[in-house]
Amino acid sequence: MRPRGDPAAAPHVSIILPVHNAERWLHECLRSVLQQDFAGPMELSVFNDASKDQSLRILEEWKAKLEGSGIPVVIGGHESPYPRGVGYSKNQAIAQSSGSYLCFLDSGPHGCPEVLNTVTQDDVMMPQRVRLQLDAATRHPTSIIGCQVRREPPDSTERYTRWINQLAPEQLLTQGVPEDLLLFYNHLRKGGGVVRVDQSLVLYRYHPDAATHSVLETTIWTHRVRFLEERVLPRWAAFTIWNAGRQGRRLYRNLSAGARRKVVAFCDVDENKIRKGFYCYEDSEEAPKPRVPILHFRAARPPFVICVKLDLTRGEFEANLRSLHLQEGRDFLHFS
Repeated sequence: MRPRGDPAAAPHVSIILPVHNAERWLHECLRSVLQQDFAGPMELSVFNDASKDQSLRILEEWKAKLEGSGIPVVIGGHESPYPRGVGYSKNQAIAQSSGSYLCFLDSGPHGCPEVLNTVTQDDVMMPQRVRLQLDAATRHPTSIIGCQVRREPPDSTERYTRWINQLAPEQLLTQGVPEDLLLFYNHLRKGGGVVRVDQSLVLYRYHPDAATHSVLETTIWTHRVRFLEERVLPRWAAFTIWNAGRQGRRLYRNLSAGARRKVVAFCDVDENKIRKGFYCYEDSEEAPKPRVPILHFRAARPPFVICVKLDLTRGEFEANLRSLHLQEGRDFLHFS
């Protein structure tokens, strides 16, 4: 691999950075780009989405620093009265980039025109991030590695915009857009995989104005349930929901009528729930109302959709699951 500073070297990695009114966080964000220990070709592609603060001045200042260290910087943007949103800005930054791999980074306040007071996560990259993710990406060329993806297929530059355009305007206005989740799901739909890098790669700044809070939990839940029905449940003629408590019952109620009919039982370890014997779906329009048996987990049969969070029972749940000698993906799926 040619050295980073070689002007003839095509950028191998493009760091994609959408910016809107990010002056509070931008110095730290850009410093983390400069501090990457990756020695190969790398560029920074920035799209300034109608910032009204000092973001553009800071970008120009850091452009000189980064290019002095051999990291080309491409800055695009627009000066419209209102920002067009993080999905649009990511797409524009991708379109003006030239790397074979895309590494996504967020810098500060950013929202859709209709969604006020929403911001990104304000990432700071660990020095090893690009190097470790690129190493994993070259070994797993069809997978997402954290927030790094291969540019191919060619339509990747349209992913965020296409998915967001499919959402109803009232959803954009009232619920926010979980664009990273949509990216992940569409990647899987295209046959891609996922690889985990077992090192810390990004520091996420969590604060009351973070974009996380602009996306309703019910929005994320709805996407997850629909994806479960699309990708997993068609393979199973029947299944058991592991958890007869609130989360298990919530999943059951939110399934489509056809998927609910596949639920043969709930299972649990709570003797009170098991003694009750069944769960009755009182809001159902069916007559009679569906009554789903509640069994001890050892009396239930796989496959299971597991609605029990990991690491909350001091290992008891995990030990119970291991004792059944099941294969994940075939015999069970973790939903929570």
